[in-house]
Amino acid sequence: MGKIAESRIDSGLNEDALKVRLGIEGMTCASCVGRVEKALKAVPGVRGASVNLATERAEILVGPGFDVGTAVGAVEDAGYQAAPIARHAGVSPDKDAARREAEGKSLRHALLLAGILTLPIVVLEMGSHLVPAMHMWVMHTVGERAGAAIQFALCTVALFGPGLRFFQKGVPALLRGAPDMNSLVAVGTMSAYGFSAVSVLAPGVLPDGTANIYFEAAAVIVTLILLGRMLEARARGRTSDAIRRLVTLKPRTARIVRHGSTLDIPVSDVAAGDVVLVRPGESIPVDGEVVEGRSFVDESMITGEPAPVVKEAGAAVVGGTVNRTGSFSFKATRVGADTVLAGIIRMVEEAQGAKLPIQALVDKVTMWFVPAVLAAAAVTFAVWLVFGPEPALPFALVNAVAVLIIACPCAMGLATPTSIMVGAGRAAEMGVLFRKGDALQALRGVTVVALDKTGTLTKGRPELTDLHVARGFERAEVLSFAASAEARSEHPVGEAIVRAAEQEGSAIRPAEHFEALTGTGATAVVAGRRVHVGSDRLMTSLGLDGGEFAADAARLASEGKTPLYVALDGRLAAIVAVSDPVKETSAAAVAALHALGLQVAMVTGDNSGTAAAVALRLGIDEVFAEVLPDGKVAALKQLRARAGSVAFVGDGINDAPALAEADVGLAVGTGTDVAIGSADVVLMSGDLRAVVAAVAISRATLRNISQNLFWAFAYNVVLIPVAAGALYPVNGTLLSPVLAAGAMALSSVFVLGNALRLRRFQAPAVAAPQGAAAHEAPFEAGRTAVQEIRP
Repeated sequence: MGKIAESRIDSGLNEDALKVRLGIEGMTCASCVGRVEKALKAVPGVRGASVNLATERAEILVGPGFDVGTAVGAVEDAGYQAAPIARHAGVSPDKDAARREAEGKSLRHALLLAGILTLPIVVLEMGSHLVPAMHMWVMHTVGERAGAAIQFALCTVALFGPGLRFFQKGVPALLRGAPDMNSLVAVGTMSAYGFSAVSVLAPGVLPDGTANIYFEAAAVIVTLILLGRMLEARARGRTSDAIRRLVTLKPRTARIVRHGSTLDIPVSDVAAGDVVLVRPGESIPVDGEVVEGRSFVDESMITGEPAPVVKEAGAAVVGGTVNRTGSFSFKATRVGADTVLAGIIRMVEEAQGAKLPIQALVDKVTMWFVPAVLAAAAVTFAVWLVFGPEPALPFALVNAVAVLIIACPCAMGLATPTSIMVGAGRAAEMGVLFRKGDALQALRGVTVVALDKTGTLTKGRPELTDLHVARGFERAEVLSFAASAEARSEHPVGEAIVRAAEQEGSAIRPAEHFEALTGTGATAVVAGRRVHVGSDRLMTSLGLDGGEFAADAARLASEGKTPLYVALDGRLAAIVAVSDPVKETSAAAVAALHALGLQVAMVTGDNSGTAAAVALRLGIDEVFAEVLPDGKVAALKQLRARAGSVAFVGDGINDAPALAEADVGLAVGTGTDVAIGSADVVLMSGDLRAVVAAVAISRATLRNISQNLFWAFAYNVVLIPVAAGALYPVNGTLLSPVLAAGAMALSSVFVLGNALRLRRFQAPAVAAPQGAAAHEAPFEAGRTAVQEIRP
C-alpha cells in the first residue's frame, strides 16, 4: 500500500503545477472574500483565484507573467495581509496554530477589558431604567451629569481600546469604497457614541427632547461582538483538528543504523536508503520497505481500517503508522514531503480549501451585501426621521444602528467552507480522500454506482477456494501432492495452490519430470507418485470418471468458478476450484449502497457467466460483461443516459478511462497509479465500504451546508426588517442595538457549531445479506441485466 499511495499523491499534484497558494490574514466576513478575489484576479498572469474564509487561504491559477510579489501587494492594497505558502514544504506542525492561539489570546484580553469597562455603564444606565431604587441612588450619589460623564469616559476607552480593531480595519475599507463587517460595526458604534457624546458635551445643538445617551449600546455592541469573535476563533480552530491529528502522527526522531552504529536523529535528517529500527509501540517515522523482522502495524489513521496489518520482509510501511508488537528494521524509501502522510495532508488541505459550486450564489450575494446594508441603514434613518414619532432623531438613530449591527454577513461567509473543512477532514480519518473539492458536492447527486470486478469487488488474485477429496484420501495429503506438482508452474492457478499449501502448513516436496500440459493442466512425479492436476478434459484423457464430483462441479460452475481435478497414481483424488474470491466486505457494501437508495452496476472485462454469478451473489442490479476499456466508457454513458449521475469505482490501468468519464471517479487505494491519478476520490483501503462512507459523508456535508445557508440567509431576511422597525406600526416592537449585536454574534457561532457536528459523523453500518436468495429478486427482475458492450 505504501508505494502505491506515494505514487497516488504524486499524480495528484502534477496537474496542479500552475497553482500558487497564499495565506490571507484580516478577513472577517464573506464580503472580504470577494474583495480579495477581485484584487487577485486583477493581477497580471492570474487566470483565476479562489479565496476561502475558513482556511484563510487563496488558491491562484497562474500563467506567464505572474509575479507572487505583485499578488501579495494587491492583497495588501485591498486592506489584508498575504504571504506565499510553500506547496512542497515538508510536513511540520500546523503553522497557523501559533497565530490562531495568539489571536485567541488577544481576543480574550480584549473581551475581558471591554467587559470590565462595559459593566459599570450598563449598571448606571440600564440599572437606572429597570430598577427605580437604583435610579434614585444614582441621582442622589453620583448625579445625572456625573453619571453621563462616567459613561462617556468608560465608553471612550472601550471603543478606542479593545474596540479599536473595528475602526482600524473598518474605516479604511469604508474610505476605499469596499466596506466590510468591521465597517458596519465601526459606523454603528460610532453613530451611537457620537450622538451620545454630543448629548453630553453640547446638548444645546440638538433639538429639544432628543439629547439622549446610548453609551451602553455602543459599549455592549463592542463586548458582544468581541465575544462572538472569540467563540468563532475557537470553533474555527477546531475545524482543522483533522489536519493537526494527521500532523501529530509523525514522530520527531528516528533510530537509524549508519556505519554500524545506531543513532537517534531528527526525522527531517533521515535520508532515502537509511535503515531505520522500530520498536514495539513506536510510530514509524518515514515510508519504507521492511528488511528484517516481523510485526503488526496499526494503519487505521491512514486507511481507516482498525485491524493491524502484518509486516515482514518486503512489506511496505507508511510513516505515521504505529508498530504494535514485534520489532523490525526497514529501508527508508520516501522522506520529508514525499511521504504518504505528507501527501495526504496536502490533499486534505486542498479539499478543505475547495469552493463547491453551491458557493457561487453565496459569493454573488455577499459581495454586494454590506453596501446594501449601509443603504438600508441610511433609508431606515431617513424614514424614521421623517415619519417616526417624536423624538424622531433618537428613534432614527437607534433603528439605523440596529440594522447596521445585525446584518453582518459572517454567517453566510462561513456556512459553506466550515462544513467542507470538517467534512473533508472527517472523510480523511475514515480513509476517504477527496482529491478534487467539487467531488464532495458531485458525489451527493449520484444515482448509480458502477463497480469494476477484479481487484475492486474481488481480491484481485486467484486463491484456492474449494478442495473436496474422494473417499480414501486425506485433504492434507492431496494438497501437499498437488502443490508439490504445481511448485514449478508459473500459471496463476498453480501459484494459488502453492500459496494455499504454504498457509495450511502442507509439505511441498521436490517434483520430478514436471510437464505443463497446454490447455489442460500439469503433471509431475512427487515422492515416487504420479500427480496430475487439471481440467475434466485431462481426467477424461486419463480414463478417469468424475461422476463422484458431479454435484460439486455443477455448484462450482454456478458460482462462476472453474472446477479442476487432482489425480494420484491414476486415481481421482479430489476436485478443487481456484478463483478470484469476492472480498468479505463486498456484499455488505452493495447492501449499504442499496440502503442509501442507489442502483449498483458491475462493469467488467470478465466473461458473462462469472460476472453473472458474482452479481447474483452480491445483489448487483445490472452487469456489463466482457468489455474493453472503451466499452467501460460506453457502459457509463448508457447508465448516465438512463439513470442520471454515475460514480465509478475501479483500481486497474484499464479503469482509468472510466474513472475519468464518470461524474465522480473513485479509485481503490490498493490499485494502480494511473487509476488513482484519474480519480476524483481515493479510497485508501481496499474495503468497498469506504464507497458507502464517501457517499454518506458527501450527503451529510451538503445537508450541513444547506442548514447553515438557510440559517444565515433566514436570519438576515427576518431580522433586518425587524431591526429597521417594520413591526413598530403593528405592535410597537423595536430591536435594541444591544440585542442585534448579540444575535449577530450568535449567528456565526451557530453556523460553526453546526459544522462541527460533522466531526462525529459515522458511516452507516449495513450487514451483508445472508445467502444468495436475498439477491435473486432484483437480479431476476431484469432478465437482460447482463449485457455485453463491444467498442
